Amino acid sequence: MSTTPTTGAAQRSRRDVHLNLFAHGCGHHSAAWRAPESPVERLGDITYWEELAVTAERGCFDAFFLADGQSAGLGGLGKGPRWFLEPLTTLTALSRATEHIGVICTVSATFWDPFHAARILASLDHISGGRAGVNIVTSMTDAEARNHGMERLPDHDERYGRAEEFTAVLRELWDSWPAEAIKADRSGSYADEEALQTIDHTGEHFAVAGPLNIPRLPQGRPVVVQAGASAPGRELAARFADGIYAVAWDFESAFEYRQDILSRARSHGREAEEITIMPGLVTYVAKTEDEAKEQQHRLNSLLPIEDSLRQLSFFIGQDAYDWDLDSPVPELPPLEEFTGPQGRYATVLRIIETTRPTVRELLGYLGAGGGHATFVGTPEQIADEILRWIDGGAADGFNLMPPRLPQGLEDFVELVVPVLQERGRFRGAYQGLTLRENLSG
Repeated sequence: MSTTPTTGAAQRSRRDVHLNLFAHGCGHHSAAWRAPESPVERLGDITYWEELAVTAERGCFDAFFLADGQSAGLGGLGKGPRWFLEPLTTLTALSRATEHIGVICTVSATFWDPFHAARILASLDHISGGRAGVNIVTSMTDAEARNHGMERLPDHDERYGRAEEFTAVLRELWDSWPAEAIKADRSGSYADEEALQTIDHTGEHFAVAGPLNIPRLPQGRPVVVQAGASAPGRELAARFADGIYAVAWDFESAFEYRQDILSRARSHGREAEEITIMPGLVTYVAKTEDEAKEQQHRLNSLLPIEDSLRQLSFFIGQDAYDWDLDSPVPELPPLEEFTGPQGRYATVLRIIETTRPTVRELLGYLGAGGGHATFVGTPEQIADEILRWIDGGAADGFNLMPPRLPQGLEDFVELVVPVLQERGRFRGAYQGLTLRENLSG
């Protein structure tokens, strides 16, 4: 565990921890599906996802989050499961199996029409009683684009320009039918049509007349989440997001990211309290530190070494096939000398600098979190580190990414959550009725 001190200027008031579950396949470790006890045969069984949501709700998590992809992932599908059930359909089912936990799904502004997205998300909010959220993304691959009538993805700036307009139109549509417009007067009219508002939006990417054909939502608008790391992505998040899913390996990078987001938000007239920033978090937790490390080692031992070395070689721009797996990672060139994609390479350098791993351990970190923070230890150690990040101003909470499911989630709920509750830093019961109320509490 890291023990980097925090400065007085970075200290924050004691606030409750926010936790989301990012549920993915058999877990976020790329070899989790290979374990004998993995639920790989159940990925198309809605009861599997319901059980995960019920467990997260028992742990009083803010929300259950599903990412999405718009292609099958040919070329990588043989290495492990990608997507199975369509997420918005899945979350609608989960909202009926739970009572309190929020349900958040990825929607691509590159491929979706805003009226269609606004309508489906509004329906989810009504069905769940005000627990819906949306993670707006711009998508990543040309394979996805080819499934939507495009030869390739639009360039980065165009995608983010579209996403900004998409998000603004969603907000207008969700506000276009006030709840008080419904009269339901059996001897008169059902609705006061004059209270509905056309939005008459005509922009660079969309033309939408409105109003939405669904009345005002239980929580007003679904919670909007963003996860962009680039400058346009950060601007989009700072302007619109209620929550942000961040990628940060260590405290320092998380702190820098959060301060940048809050500075950008202030330029848009927003306050820090309006945004909940949650870095991704991979945890291995057990009653003893040795047991937690053994969990990590066991999953790492299931990684196909050749595939993992191929991925590492791509990340670092050199051949790693002849490296000794159980020796420290050889010295790598500094970031400024690297000519390939710098984001992932910078993360690899940070992992090496902060943990001094063997080659095998580095492959495990990349296989499980891909650059997200990884905490290994006892419940008390995990809780200590969570609170260090939050009290030091690096996060408002975490987007939990269990390396294996369902066990990694169950371990966290049974072992870590009670420690956070005993310390008075995490709710013992839901206080709000909507996702927005619980996320901002």
